[in-house]
Amino acid sequence: MMRLPYTTRILGTLLMLFSLATFIPGFLAYFLDERDFVYNFIATGFITFLIGSFLFFLAADKDGDLRTKDGFIITIFFWTVLGFFGSIPFYLANLEGVSYIDSLFESISGLTTTGATVFVGLDDMPKSLLFYRHFLQWLGGMGIIVLAVAVLPLLGVGGMQLYKAETPGPLKDSKLTPRITETAKALWFVYLTMTISCSILYKYFGMNWFDAICHAFSTISIGGFSTHDDSFAHFDNSSLRWTAIIFMVISGVNFALHYLAWTKKRILHYFYDSEVKLYLSLLASTALITFLTLYYSNNIYDDMIVDSAFQAVSIGTTTGFLTSNYSNWPLFVPIMLLVAAFIGACAGSTGGGIKVIRALILIRQGSSEITKLIHPNAVVTIKFGKKTLDPRVSESVWGFFAVYVATFLILLMFLLSQNNDFLTAFSAVGATLNNLGPGLGSVSENYKEITDGSKIALCLAMLLGRLEIFTLLLLFTPAFWRN
Repeated sequence: MMRLPYTTRILGTLLMLFSLATFIPGFLAYFLDERDFVYNFIATGFITFLIGSFLFFLAADKDGDLRTKDGFIITIFFWTVLGFFGSIPFYLANLEGVSYIDSLFESISGLTTTGATVFVGLDDMPKSLLFYRHFLQWLGGMGIIVLAVAVLPLLGVGGMQLYKAETPGPLKDSKLTPRITETAKALWFVYLTMTISCSILYKYFGMNWFDAICHAFSTISIGGFSTHDDSFAHFDNSSLRWTAIIFMVISGVNFALHYLAWTKKRILHYFYDSEVKLYLSLLASTALITFLTLYYSNNIYDDMIVDSAFQAVSIGTTTGFLTSNYSNWPLFVPIMLLVAAFIGACAGSTGGGIKVIRALILIRQGSSEITKLIHPNAVVTIKFGKKTLDPRVSESVWGFFAVYVATFLILLMFLLSQNNDFLTAFSAVGATLNNLGPGLGSVSENYKEITDGSKIALCLAMLLGRLEIFTLLLLFTPAFWRN
């Protein structure tokens, strides 16, 4: 069995660190004279810290190396347990029409960087609470980066097998730095630098500091929360939208490549990376098709070019910002963008979806099967650069895809059983399982009106999407709990 005391100690540490994060919006509430919310955040911080301390000291004398099973449990706890604790300020805020299920939905949506919201009236909401929503996304995004690039490789799960196979060069043969702590620090530095740069540019092009910082949090984390009900449409400024496009594209790239660019002072490795090349091609193609569809359907307006690019990048990277209600565009466009979100961003980024590298492997595997039909005796190998793809990696991708489709269908059937129409159910599951946020139909603007049962199912979908399904499903496997 796994060493539960050691796992408990790690969970306690995570909770104590998270408690410190709740004090930041508490201080903001104090300076903004939102005194009622000071209590909410401070109370949440103390409750979380006390429980975390209890769990830590319960197993303070336990130490040892991290085992695979321990790692899985800790990874799952990071988003599930913190999701419950993160919901407390929303619930204590006592917002009109907001139940505990709504609070939990908003918290999990933030931490998983999904960006689906049940809140309305954001323009009039206390700024400290708005800041807290975006801060959750930012913390969740950093957690995703460290998980994908630094933690999961040590556990032998996630994307490292793909990560090594995908691009030639020293990066794919070893960890970024010799020690995981150094790796995490390096990634944190890159993540923080991008956030600061984004917020400064947002301020420069017309946002106030509050909006700039909040939207930088949700842009770099590919979260999609906004401080306004109209999302990015609130800012009628092309410069802001192009800035967002650039940073969304950058944030959808593997952060390990950003780290290389920073340390090696070169950017050529981006152009040698087959995943990045396909990623950029998909975004450019969807943007062009969106523009042409709007143009030839006579949906012509002044900002059509920037809106086409913005929505293609926002949905394609699973960010979820909106400059207009794209569900009102010709039906082909929102469906195409939603399909693009199924592919999502690159592995090792804050984006959701099945990841571009998996899509690329599936495409090349399909192509090789066609070649074998034509030449039955041919030995066909899949190559990335000069490296041949390990058959085990290809098998794992097909396994992931099969489980992904099965999970999608089960969740879809459940939402249909909750009296949601097909378009709403399909897009809601797709938007949450891919950590996108806005859907179509009744969930095109927010998720307020769907049933509590639907919201709980979509919370599960968000967690499954962020943990890449297998990690969470392991808990329900009897063999996982045996010696």
